[in-house]
Amino acid sequence: MSTYWENKPVLVTGAGGFIGSHLVEQLVEKKAKVKAFIRYNSRNDRGALEWLSPLVQEKIEIIAGDLRNPDAVESAMRDVDTVFHLGALIAIPYSYRYPKDVIETNILGTTNILLSAKKLGTKRIIHASSSEVYGTAQYVPIDEQHPLQAQSPYAASKIGADKIVESFVKSYGLPITILRPFNTYGPRQSGRAVIPTIISQALTQTTIFLGAMNPKRDFTYIEDTIDAFFAVAESEKTIGEVYNAGSNFEISIGDLAEKIITLMDKKVDIIFDATRIRPATSEVGELMADSRKLMHATGWKPKTSLDDGLKKTIEWISEYITLYKANIYNI
Repeated sequence: MSTYWENKPVLVTGAGGFIGSHLVEQLVEKKAKVKAFIRYNSRNDRGALEWLSPLVQEKIEIIAGDLRNPDAVESAMRDVDTVFHLGALIAIPYSYRYPKDVIETNILGTTNILLSAKKLGTKRIIHASSSEVYGTAQYVPIDEQHPLQAQSPYAASKIGADKIVESFVKSYGLPITILRPFNTYGPRQSGRAVIPTIISQALTQTTIFLGAMNPKRDFTYIEDTIDAFFAVAESEKTIGEVYNAGSNFEISIGDLAEKIITLMDKKVDIIFDATRIRPATSEVGELMADSRKLMHATGWKPKTSLDDGLKKTIEWISEYITLYKANIYNI
């Protein structure tokens, strides 16, 4: 077993989120010294970190703050070798309602990370981008040269953050890698995402309400996405580069729902819900990753089939179904 992360001081922003909590868990298992930056709230709610085992939780230093606060960011980044910057407001429907909030958090927050890294001499930063920056595919599979298209305020905020990262690499030589995961899914994902939405409704109702069912997505199991973060972080030759991380396989939302229903052996009806529809020119019709650049650079490859990943996700959500509000459209 590699000792690369043993005793290495690491900060994870967005640590209370779905992907962030899994990354924190794996870092603890690899014996890193982990700081977990989460958004402050008066309830001391640590998001998905609450679901980690007590043995893992006691080894994490929790830092509550706001990415928009430069003092909070700089304080969290002191004495840290590596920063995994996952912190962001990611819900696309939310970005329609409150674009300023999303832009400030995702762009200003990223800028604060970069300014602190420049000041403190941080050795390594992995910046989490999103496949949404590509918009509807102009060609598939989508490689890193695909044009960037802002079809939602969220996508625009991530494009802006990515470009600011790029500018700091070119202007100041900061040691940053941009990783673009495609649609990640798995245990602990919130009801905002489509797979937990389908599963939680199928478990508790006789009908499943969905919006657009024609869009196609590339779904990647959480363990494969976490492996991608480690793959780029452990390689010096990935510095200054952008990498896609996806399964290189696409499926429509409608076909995905049918597959999940079959795997669950449920008899439910799928009902179209117009309130879940994005504005017509904002809907991203197709996303499918070309991850060959990452594979060639690091040897990473996705290991979990969609069926196997869905079965693990169904099992987890079935056990923790009380955490989900299946009858509510989560934005």
